[in-house]
Formats: sequence, structure tokens, C-alpha cells
Amino acid sequence: MRLRPIARDDLDGLQVLAQQTGVGFTSLPDNREFLASKIETAASAFEERTPKDDRLYFFVLEDEENGELAGCCAIEGQVGREVPFYHYRLGTLAHSSAQLDLHRTIDTLFLSSDHTGDAEVCSLFLREEYRGEANKHLRNGALLSKARWLFIAQFRDQFPDKVLAEMRGVFDDDNKSPFWESLGKHFFPMDFNEADRLTGLGQKSFIGELMPKFPIYTTFIAEEARACIGQVHRHTRPALEMLKKEGLRWEGYIDIFDGGPTVEAYIDDVRAIRNSQLYTVEVSQNAAQESVSRWLATTTNMLTFTASWVGRGPSTDHTIVLSEQEAKRLGVATGDTLRLLET
Repeated sequence: MRLRPIARDDLDGLQVLAQQTGVGFTSLPDNREFLASKIETAASAFEERTPKDDRLYFFVLEDEENGELAGCCAIEGQVGREVPFYHYRLGTLAHSSAQLDLHRTIDTLFLSSDHTGDAEVCSLFLREEYRGEANKHLRNGALLSKARWLFIAQFRDQFPDKVLAEMRGVFDDDNKSPFWESLGKHFFPMDFNEADRLTGLGQKSFIGELMPKFPIYTTFIAEEARACIGQVHRHTRPALEMLKKEGLRWEGYIDIFDGGPTVEAYIDDVRAIRNSQLYTVEVSQNAAQESVSRWLATTTNMLTFTASWVGRGPSTDHTIVLSEQEAKRLGVATGDTLRLLET
């Protein structure tokens, strides 16, 4: 398996992924014209033909055995610069009565665009047949998630100070969001899927136009909906755990549609960014193979950025020995440079 930038001839494979993402995955709608535009936008970003604050770096995970796309992930250089980027911010209002000696605190939701200008790691999706701990695909999710951090580390000057990730919220067995049913549908004259589709297509202005401008008391929404605030979809839990291990935290911001949490961190505090280092490549026919691949390697050229697991760690002289197969997969030769992270 290897991760690489999406290519212009990946449209069919990307649409297959879009058809499998499911409800609530707003960034990858099943719309061929939109997906083609997303690919072109990503190509312009990797070719550095667009301003760095307007770049979408979109990656795919490729199965070398059959050439299929197993998954995808992306990085938004900055959010909210052209299209508003909204969240609810969870707050607290205190009420007290001195006469009755009563004190009450109530959770509130404020419409917010506080994350404008931050980077976002997004669009992480892995096909079901490439998930799971009981087979050889155990490491695919980690490769998708962690390779993005090494890309940011390698091109640190292209990104702002903070990074965020939006997590898909809770849906019931009928694929309905309790949070939306109790709150969002009262303000939008459409069902969740239509609001989700419009957001995925970048048509987000209706959010600011239709949502209330005043705080919403959470006591006014159903108990089932309140229980969803800051909680994630069952399929999203592994991705959230990986982000938490990198140092991203929930600071009280949630998705306005499904109530899923937004986690965030200062980029320079992210574990993988702090711990990754550069090493010189040496290709050898006699490269030893460790029983478990703990080292993630990425190349250092933006246009041909590639990530894959390698079978051993670096030597003491700041050299990483690769097998011929690994070197071919990564597109490197002796004397080239790789960025490595021990996981």
C-alpha cells in the first residue's frame, strides 16, 4: 500500500469511494462533476499554482496489487477564507436568585466562525474491506492519518499555526441524526441529506443566513440530541483516537448539523510533526525485514509526495536502508532523502 497525491485519472476510483462514505460525510459527495473539480483543485495545489491559503491537498491510498483506491484523506491549507466555516461553540450561562438562594448553569450553543484561517485535516475514509485488526490491513488507517502530519512537517511554511479536524457525529440505526432532528431541521426547510449535500458541494452561505444569531439553550432540545453533543459516529472512533494520540483535543466546538466534535491543536505541538526526522536513503538487496513495520516513510517532494511503511528503522549514521521493492514503491534511490516517523 502507498499513499500519493490524487491524479487526474483517478476520477472513477474517487467516485467509488464517494459512493461508500455514507451519510454525514460532507466532504466527498457522490457528484461526478464536483469530484472532477476537487481533483483539479488538488492538482493545482500540488503544482503550487494556487495561493497557499486556498490549497486543498488531496491524497489517495493505492493498493499496488490491484491498482484500486483503498481510501483517501486531505488537508485544507486554510478554512473559511472564501466560504464561511461555521461551528457551534458550547458555552455556559449562569443564572442565580439571591432571594431564593438558587444557582443554575445551563449549556448553550453559539454560532461561531472562530476557526477561520486554520488548517484542516479532513476527508479520511477507508473502504471497509481494508479495515480491521484481524488481517493485513491493520495499518492502513494509521498510514492515511499519519502521512498527512509528515506532509505538513515537510512543508511547514505552507500552513498556519493551528489545525483542526471535524468528526462525524452520531446517527441512529435508521441513519438519522438525533441532533439534526431536534435542532437543525427547525431552521432549514430541507432534510439532513440535502443540507449535507449542499455543504459538501461548498454551498454554505445558507447556514449563516438561516441559523439563529442568538445563543440556543440546550435544555430546549431533546435529551437524545443533547447526548449526541461532542460524540462521534461508531465508524469514526478509530480516527478520533488516532488524532487524540497526536495531541488534538476537543475544545467545545461541534458540527452544526450532527453535533460531532471538532478537535484541534497547534501544529507545532502535534506529536508526529515534532518527532519526524529526515534521513538519507541507502538501497540494498540485503535490507533486513523486521517482524512489524513500525516506521512510516514519506518523500520530500510536494508534487510526487509518497508515503508507505518500511521494514526497519534508521541506522545510527542518519541513514535509512531500503529494500529495492521499498525504494521502487517510494520512488527514491540511494542518496535521496526521506522523512521518517516511528509509530
